[in-house]
Amino acid sequence: MLKKRIVAPAKKIVGNVNEALSDTTELLNQSGELKPGTGLASGVVALTLAFLSLLAVAAFHYPQYLTTPELRHQYSPDLLRHVLFAALVLSGAISLCNVLFNHNRGLNAVAGSLVLLSVAFGGSHVPVNDFPDHTPYIGLDWFILDLLGSTVIFVLIEKLFPLYKGQTIFRKEWQTDMVHFTVNHFIVGLALLTVNFAIHRLFGWMINDRIHDVVQSIPFIPQLLLCILAADLVQYWTHRTYHEVPFFWRFHSVHHSVKTMDWLAGSRQHMFELICTRVGVLGVLYVLGFAKEVMDAYIIVVGFQAVFNHSNVHLPWGPLKYIIVTPDFHHWHHSSDDLALDKNYAAHYAFLDHLFGTAIKKQTGFPEKYGVKGDYMPDGFIKQFLHPFRSQK
Repeated sequence: MLKKRIVAPAKKIVGNVNEALSDTTELLNQSGELKPGTGLASGVVALTLAFLSLLAVAAFHYPQYLTTPELRHQYSPDLLRHVLFAALVLSGAISLCNVLFNHNRGLNAVAGSLVLLSVAFGGSHVPVNDFPDHTPYIGLDWFILDLLGSTVIFVLIEKLFPLYKGQTIFRKEWQTDMVHFTVNHFIVGLALLTVNFAIHRLFGWMINDRIHDVVQSIPFIPQLLLCILAADLVQYWTHRTYHEVPFFWRFHSVHHSVKTMDWLAGSRQHMFELICTRVGVLGVLYVLGFAKEVMDAYIIVVGFQAVFNHSNVHLPWGPLKYIIVTPDFHHWHHSSDDLALDKNYAAHYAFLDHLFGTAIKKQTGFPEKYGVKGDYMPDGFIKQFLHPFRSQK
């Protein structure tokens, strides 16, 4: 009798856990609009915050392996603890309320469980002891900060100034692009190591201190504009090569296979292309020897534009559209309309395409469709990674 009293509740608990995990897995495989009033939208917020909080706790435990050296020296541990505490409280409160009011209980139960797990492993009170600085690492902290910042900033901009008003946050194939986003952030240590090695091997012999002195004597703003121009000239011709040389197009076609443009779309990029482009761009900037503060500013500019120009955003740019690359300009580059094929290559300065004769002219309205012509790219990160090695297109 006692055994039955114990086994029955245990089975019920296991059943509830399986149901909660099943609901969450089903949600992550879906796309479309989040219906208000069901606890689904708030549950997604709670689950996201809880998951990122758990990752942050892990980063506090193992900073030498999970955080980026260039970033960890800039952190304020006290501020990060306050942010982590607020995220745990907010996620826990949302998930608890939804469970109590029977709104998507499975999803919110998983979020609440992740909050409890984070607290059990120390929460915002994990001590950080001295640790070695030169260890292999993955950019877990960069992933957390970029995902949180990008969703808050760019989703808000997309909702305020949408190009396509009916487009949902969780559009089709968002899962594939989120995997690209995650992998590209987690391999940041390996990518930087590879890029730095290649740059020193390929460009080291070109270093000239006199050139560095001349470049660094230029005032900050003109030097930054020159830095962006030098980078974009390399980007333009590299990008054009990806389109016009069939071997390189195999890799670049992964990036062009995205069918819906938003802040996450730019993350779909083959690792080979990512490394080759960075070697070329950063190699030239390394040879020219721009000042550190200029390089730091350039990284912010390129990081913002890379996301913003893929976003579902439309603004009245006026004459600026002929000078700088805007979302309108870059959206046409991703179009599979005949008018747009192999056009609008620049990443920062739109006038480069006008200068080299590759700017789209006489276009009206906005693209009708996006993606590679023929829609031959498979969905899924692994399939897209392997595609260039298998495809003969």
